Amino acid sequence: MILDKRHTILKTEDLSIGYSSKKQQTIIASNINITLNQGELIGLVGSNGIGKSTLLRTLTKVQPPIGGSIFINNKSLLETTQIELSKNLSVVLTEQPASKNLTVFELVALGRQPYTNWIGRLSDSDYSSIENALIQTNILQLKNKKCFELSDGQLQKVMIARALAQDTNLIILDEPTTHLDMYHKAYIFKLLKKLVKHTKKTILFSTHDIDLAIQLCDKMLVMTNTKVVMDTPCQLISKRIFNQLFPEDLIAFDEHTGRFKVKQ
Repeated sequence: MILDKRHTILKTEDLSIGYSSKKQQTIIASNINITLNQGELIGLVGSNGIGKSTLLRTLTKVQPPIGGSIFINNKSLLETTQIELSKNLSVVLTEQPASKNLTVFELVALGRQPYTNWIGRLSDSDYSSIENALIQTNILQLKNKKCFELSDGQLQKVMIARALAQDTNLIILDEPTTHLDMYHKAYIFKLLKKLVKHTKKTILFSTHDIDLAIQLCDKMLVMTNTKVVMDTPCQLISKRIFNQLFPEDLIAFDEHTGRFKVKQ
């Protein structure tokens, strides 16, 4: 499907997220109004426990919203079936794959499940999508390796390849650089940037590596204790949004360098 450059992939209207039980309702964040357009790399940042994973689980229909609306490709998420959602949205979570005894090819091939027949037989088109995903993530040479033989960085690339093989307009990743060293964190960030540029997909990911996200993201989604703000990194810096992320007695954001510094 050919989309206009400014095509809206996902948007929210007055979204509230949190948890509900029979006895009480806990709202973590409210009045969330964001728009994700085609071909954007968007970083979701905020302090530990602020609700980043809850927001991602809500956007991916893993848990229901407390209030407000979510639209994916202009259709309400509540009215979107699971098979429709799997053709519009792919997710990469922090959990390890259920079976590391699969080969890289077999794990990436799981991304084709929304398109295969009832016995899961792969067509020539499926094989082509899988190979393209392996090439795009530079892991074609690993396709016959078992997943338990891979490093954390290699496994993360395999999970991204599976999402690419699923061929959705939107990919959402929860902490894709967890447990990686600085080199591999930068590698994954640049890989995501390259994929957005060449595939025109929209990629939203949560991260604690705020400095790297500021350098490479087209837009950032910032969760503070009082609000959720989305804008370009430059605009967020000029609005002093990053200064609100952490207590100022220990960490300060340097607007000139775009980095956080520990106060002496």
